[in-house]
Amino acid sequence: MKKIIATVGPSLLKTVSLNQVHNNRNIYRINGAHGTIDDIEEYILAIKDQVPEAVILMDLPGNKVRTANLSVPIQISKGKVFELGFDQTNYSQFYSHLKIGDIVWANDSIFEFTVESIDIDRQVISFLSKSTGDLQNNKGMHVRGIHEKIPFLFKKDIALIELANKHQLGFIGLSFVRSRADICEAKRLIDDCIQIISKVETKSAVDNLGEILEEVEFILIDRGDLSTEIGIEKIPAYQQFIVNKALFCNKKVFLATQFLKSMELNPIPTIPEVIDLYNTLSSGIYGVQMSEETAIGQYPKECLNIIVKLMDEIDSYRA
Repeated sequence: MKKIIATVGPSLLKTVSLNQVHNNRNIYRINGAHGTIDDIEEYILAIKDQVPEAVILMDLPGNKVRTANLSVPIQISKGKVFELGFDQTNYSQFYSHLKIGDIVWANDSIFEFTVESIDIDRQVISFLSKSTGDLQNNKGMHVRGIHEKIPFLFKKDIALIELANKHQLGFIGLSFVRSRADICEAKRLIDDCIQIISKVETKSAVDNLGEILEEVEFILIDRGDLSTEIGIEKIPAYQQFIVNKALFCNKKVFLATQFLKSMELNPIPTIPEVIDLYNTLSSGIYGVQMSEETAIGQYPKECLNIIVKLMDEIDSYRA
């Protein structure tokens, strides 16, 4: 039976209870990037209160550099320079991996900056913005080519692993895996009863896919972060390669990112979304992940219903 990873949040869980959508296909995902440890534990307890038998995935934020400690958004303008303090990211050593001229993609590649200067004395990084908008708190800051030098687990990841162990959750998702060594590092901290999903969202993970597949039974292709790393035009070929290799190795594959993006605001999907999702579910993968569609979207129930209908349609056709 194919599975649906449904991200909980203000919409699904808070506005729409899990009782309205629950079936044994569902895995309920908590995005560890959002909220404090106490906030996330409240989510675990709320899920179990609504559906005691729920299977829960703790998705670690991983070593993705994010904006932090911003009491108000930073207003950025195309062609203008703005500053970010060393303490305004979740990784205070971020500056040490940068050089003048580096390109930074932020907020899922919506914004693009270049590094103008790094002032050690004032502890600020200056960026020239190529975009206009508001840079919010907790938004990703990606620079190609520096990821290998950043520690695999940040402090919050370790705290979330301890929390997952405490509540004996079903799955932990490892973010920004680069190699077998990263998985082995996490395995030393994770209880044996918890299954690991290794996310494939870095170029290194693709390059080292063979050894990664030897360590885990589940992978998840995060097409959003992977597209930031390799370029969006390469995603179709990379997705096909990863899925084919994982299936050849008899591993279970989840796919994520924007399957039903339009349903964040609309009660029905577009026809291209339905066709793409049908073809995806027919390709031999184990399941799909809904992110913003269920976490903050206006129609989480309808979103999950359309996926179940498509899965049932595929099953009836094959029967």
